[in-house]
Amino acid sequence: MSRNVTVTTENYPIARAFTISRGSKTEAQVLVCTIFDGAHRGRGECVPYSRYGESLESVAAQIAQMEQAIAAGITRAQLLTAMPAGAARNAIDCALWDLEAKMTGLRAHRVACKLPPRPVETTYTISLGDPEDMADQARAAAGRKLIKVKVGSDRDVARLHAVAAAAPNAHFILDANEGWTEQNIRENLLAAAHYRVVLVEQPLPAGADTILNDIPHPVPICADESVHTADDLPALQGLYDAINIKLDKAGGLTAALELRDRARELGFSIMVGCMVGTSLAMAPAVLLAQGAEFVDLDGPLLLARDRAPALHYSGSIVSPPDAALWG
Repeated sequence: MSRNVTVTTENYPIARAFTISRGSKTEAQVLVCTIFDGAHRGRGECVPYSRYGESLESVAAQIAQMEQAIAAGITRAQLLTAMPAGAARNAIDCALWDLEAKMTGLRAHRVACKLPPRPVETTYTISLGDPEDMADQARAAAGRKLIKVKVGSDRDVARLHAVAAAAPNAHFILDANEGWTEQNIRENLLAAAHYRVVLVEQPLPAGADTILNDIPHPVPICADESVHTADDLPALQGLYDAINIKLDKAGGLTAALELRDRARELGFSIMVGCMVGTSLAMAPAVLLAQGAEFVDLDGPLLLARDRAPALHYSGSIVSPPDAALWG
């Protein structure tokens, strides 16, 4: 039976401005790909990212270019070679996972996971700002065990001092979003080791990070912008201790599972992250996050409202998706 594809743009306001070293935004703009076979609908959500040259329009156009292949029944495995990694492939891949689950009655986790999926504990992200503002954010989140702190600008040591004092029982992940330099990375890493930081994410720009092979890692360092697919891993050995896998970078759950397994073989720790999106984008990532050392799937927690039905969050604990949402 032929399949048809629709792509819709949806906007979700963010509870407060979300700021990283590259800028701020006040809403999450997502694309939802729906594949309909006449009886069942599969959905996948993606978040185009300008850092990788993506826009809502370009990603929608990429999905539209695949309409004939999807109508002809392209498989997830075939999709890996038919499209490059990125948000468009992610949306189609996750929609195919969801469609397959609905067509067969076999939940996606039965295919994606070796064991029945369990709830996982996510970080909670506080935005980049001045130290006083970030201390206020940390104080509001102080009951959470793990807080992700956006840094990557001047005064990062002061920011870290402020948030550590405001959340004295928490541990932290620092995410510099490529914002540190060769001149300040050593000082910042030493401060991280002092202030209960368990991971530092992408301190230097992708492609300008070879210095990581020559300096101490008092705190484990995680690649984000430097890693998209399994092909990137060999060049990261010796530079990074962990990798952050995001479905929008890897180009879907199928490729992300391959990336995770290969990274394990090479000795990397695993972080599963996200863009700021809704529960539909997080749902397949929860399956990927089973057994991960670090989970950063707080996108819906940062929104003023989520879609319905949604994932269930209890504090920082997020449960696997129900079939009504995805998979």
